[in-house]
Amino acid sequence: MTKKEQTEFEKKVLEQFMSGKNLFGEGGAFAPMLKNVIEKALEAEMDGHLDEGERAKGNKRNGKGKKTLKSGFGTFDIDTPQDRQSSFEPELVKKRQTILADNLSEKIIGLYGLGMSYRDISSHLSIYS
Repeated sequence: MTKKEQTEFEKKVLEQFMSGKNLFGEGGAFAPMLKNVIEKALEAEMDGHLDEGERAKGNKRNGKGKKTLKSGFGTFDIDTPQDRQSSFEPELVKKRQTILADNLSEKIIGLYGLGMSYRDISSHLSIYS
């Protein structure tokens, strides 16, 4: 996140907070951040899944699917990576799972609040999932 983007983000958070608007739901300042972290973590899981053995079997990326997730903070859409043989089983947001665990949302936002980057949070989540 560039300095300008961070300043704009902080301005939006403060503006929504002072007006009493929901920071996490649709249109909330934290909704895009949560979406971005989850998508990057799923990409990291896909990278781990498509190791040399999988690639040798002819498996590779095959675009993205859409999924609507519900959390305690609202509903949002994410893009989920797919592979040709449909053998990818994500751990963070499992297939057919539509409700995001509330504690996961809080952890992501907490880690971001502590200054971790999207990449750091994604790698942290992929280690523990």
